[in-house]
Amino acid sequence: TAEKYLKHMQLFPEGQFVALAREGSRETVIGATSTFRTNFDFAHIQHTYAEAIADGWLTNHDPEGEWLYGADVSVHPSYRGLRVGRRLYEARHRLVRQLNLRGEIAGALMPGYPHHSHLTVAQYALRVWQGKIHDPTLSVQIRNGFRPKGILYDHISDYRSRNAAALIVRENHHYVPREQAAAV
Repeated sequence: TAEKYLKHMQLFPEGQFVALAREGSRETVIGATSTFRTNFDFAHIQHTYAEAIADGWLTNHDPEGEWLYGADVSVHPSYRGLRVGRRLYEARHRLVRQLNLRGEIAGALMPGYPHHSHLTVAQYALRVWQGKIHDPTLSVQIRNGFRPKGILYDHISDYRSRNAAALIVRENHHYVPREQAAAV
């Protein structure tokens, strides 16, 4: 909602990106991504999407968080295939480097899973990672530098993937630990 997006802008304006297309003298929103900073415990990865995004308010944002959590990415269907999503991912990646964060995390949906439901969700994610299966969402995220790190069970209400998502991570290879950065 507009109210929730205004809250995102209030909490973490630099983490919200919008892609615009100029049509004549007018600009139209054709894509967007919302993010927030968090600290993440990789020893205990299970969480729901609603918990992570605080039911859409992003009030779990921690200004000192070491990870950027990708709450969503969307591109208007008329503009898909034009690298709009890639540019949104690039904007997030630049922000991670600029803020010296450890990297990005997200829960990746797997809308192609119903065509391979003879596999477990974990087997499916592994085969997508290996390039043996193409998934419309997870494959794009892998091409953008994310790596699957686990399966988030009962993460989101999505019948296509049995309510699961892949935990994906894109590490910042330029990250400098805070103690080390402070000593420089």
